[in-house]
Amino acid sequence: MSYNLEEMSWSDVRDLFRKWRDDNERKSDDVMQLWDAILCDKQGKLGNERHLVLEQVMIAALDCNRTTAAEDCIRVLTAEFPGSLRIQKYKSMLLESLERYDDALDVLDQIIKKDETNAAPRKRKVAIYKAQGRNGEAIRELCDYMKRFMSDQEGWHELCTLYLAEGEFAKAAFCMEEVLLHNPHSHLIHQRLADIRYTMGGLDNIEIAKSYYSQAVKLNNHNLRALYGLFLCCGHIANSKATTTKRKEAQKLAQWTIAKIQQRTAPANSAKPVKGEKKPQDEVAALEQVFGGLDIAKAN
Repeated sequence: MSYNLEEMSWSDVRDLFRKWRDDNERKSDDVMQLWDAILCDKQGKLGNERHLVLEQVMIAALDCNRTTAAEDCIRVLTAEFPGSLRIQKYKSMLLESLERYDDALDVLDQIIKKDETNAAPRKRKVAIYKAQGRNGEAIRELCDYMKRFMSDQEGWHELCTLYLAEGEFAKAAFCMEEVLLHNPHSHLIHQRLADIRYTMGGLDNIEIAKSYYSQAVKLNNHNLRALYGLFLCCGHIANSKATTTKRKEAQKLAQWTIAKIQQRTAPANSAKPVKGEKKPQDEVAALEQVFGGLDIAKAN
């Protein structure tokens, strides 16, 4: 974003930085542009906000690969807070940006040794292992982290993603179940857990996936992905060796799901079709054609 730098005062930039911090927005390019042009020479006027602004600029500098600017900010902060573990974490981030991963890990280990309850350096270690492609070590580190911080939903999400990357679907499903305990009303969590169970395969997992897809649709009937997943599960069960009752229930549910998919795509039918673009009803017809081999017939 371009700014009229000639009309902006240092207080305007200060207020803008403050707003971005409150809104949790990085805006790294804009931060560096305004810092270089206006605020760098006026930092003595910032008062109590000076250290917050320096931290903000340091992170923006790392995002923009401005290592010199980041080093300057860290040097000022270190001079004023020589024993701060928070500044030590910033030093490790600088080393990480320079791809000096081993040095960064050493700094993080020192922080953890001094304060075992500090979650931030443990997360940074996981990030470093991921950057190096060392997923196995990232998983071990994150498992150790989750033993201490079991209520961290983002940690469980990340661990699930790492397990999926390694093909450990059962462990990934366990992680998503932990997330579900913290947020049982999220249709996206039910949907992702259903995706994992469906990928695992087998009649038992397909039935579990059907339950989670059904709950996702119940929580948000506009979730088209969950509807498609529910249809696939029903088709699989209807043509499996399940009991007759389960097959009939799956057939009825498949018919209901197709009807819902048609309802979801019907409102767009009135729009003028773009040349070469498929109509929603064509997509549904193609879906039924692809899954035609499932032989979804009316239940008696």
